[in-house]
Amino acid sequence: MERRLLPIILLSIILIAQIQFLFGQDGLNTKNGSSIQHPASSIQRWVLVIHGGAGGSAGQKMAEDLQQKYIAEMTDVLKAGAAVLEGGGTSLDAVETCIRMMEDSPMFNAGKGSVFTEEGKNEMDASIMDGKTLKAGAVAGVTTIKNPITAARTVMEKSTHVMLAGHGAENFAKAQGLEIVDPSYFYTKQRWDEYEKVRKQEIEHKQDSAKSHGTVGAVALDNHGNLAAGTSTGGKTNKMTGRIGDSPVIGAGTYANNQTCAVSCTGNGEFFIRNVVAYDVSARLEYRGQSIQEATRDIIHSKLKAQGADGGLIAVDKNGIVAMPFNTALMFRGCIYPDGKIRVEIY
Repeated sequence: MERRLLPIILLSIILIAQIQFLFGQDGLNTKNGSSIQHPASSIQRWVLVIHGGAGGSAGQKMAEDLQQKYIAEMTDVLKAGAAVLEGGGTSLDAVETCIRMMEDSPMFNAGKGSVFTEEGKNEMDASIMDGKTLKAGAVAGVTTIKNPITAARTVMEKSTHVMLAGHGAENFAKAQGLEIVDPSYFYTKQRWDEYEKVRKQEIEHKQDSAKSHGTVGAVALDNHGNLAAGTSTGGKTNKMTGRIGDSPVIGAGTYANNQTCAVSCTGNGEFFIRNVVAYDVSARLEYRGQSIQEATRDIIHSKLKAQGADGGLIAVDKNGIVAMPFNTALMFRGCIYPDGKIRVEIY
C-alpha cells in the first residue's frame, strides 16, 4: 500500500513546487507582509514632492493674485516632473527637471531668482543624491552656472568628487558643456530691492539683518523603486560673501537612500548643518523604526524649534509615503501621484 502511494506523494510535491514557482514569478506571493512588486511596466508607483522654500512672519498673507501665481507655477513644475516619471524616467531625472524649472523662474530663491550677498552679488549652491547608489554631487558659491542643479548632477556623474566650489565648479561646468551665463543674468529688481532694504536696516540698527528667503527642492520615488533628492538655493539676502548653507551639504540639506527615504530641506541652514537634518530623518527610520511622519515631525517641530531654528522639509519614504512639515508661517510645497491628483499648499 505504501509503495503505491509513494508515486502519488512525489507527484503532489512536484505539482506544489511548480505552483509556488509560478506564483513567485507572477509576483503574487508575499514577503514581510507586502506583495512583491510587479515590474514597473505593469504598476505605476511613483511619487513626486517639491518645495519652494519656507519662511514668512506670523500672520503674514500674500495677495491673492500672487498666491495663485505661485500655485500655478508649482503645479506646472509638478506636471513636468510627473511626465518624466509617468514615461518611465528615473527619480533623478524628475528631480533635476523640477528644480531646473524653479531655477529658471524669478519667483524662487534659486538660479534666476537668487538673492544677493553683502557685496551685491549672487552666489548659488545646489546638490543632488541618488538613493540607489548613494552617489551625490554638489556645487557651492557659483556665480555663472545657469542651472546649479545640473552642475551638481554632473559633478556626481562625471567626476570622482562630491562637491566643487567657486571657480573650480564653474570651470568644470564649462568644460562639461553646461550653460554658462554672465552674472547679470541672475539680477531681478525684486531681489535687488529686498537687498537694499535689508542693507538699510542693518545700517540703521547696526545688526545682522541677513534674512532667509527660501530654497527649492524635490524628492521622488520612481517606478523602479529608486529614490532621489535635490536642493538648490541662492542662500540668505545680504549673507556674507562665501557663506555656504545646508543646501549643498549632503546629509544636512539633501539625502536619499533606497533603504529609507529621500529628503530636501529649507530654512535656517546653519542649524540644519549642525543637526545633519536630512540624514537624521533617514537614520530615525533605519535605527529607531519611526515612520516618515514621526521622524520629520520630531525633528522640525521639537528638535529644531527648541533650538530656535526655523524651516521645514519634504520627504518621501521607500513606500511612497510623503511628509511635508514646517515650523514657519508658510512653506511653498506640493506633491503629485500617478492618479494625477495634485496637492499644492502655501500655509
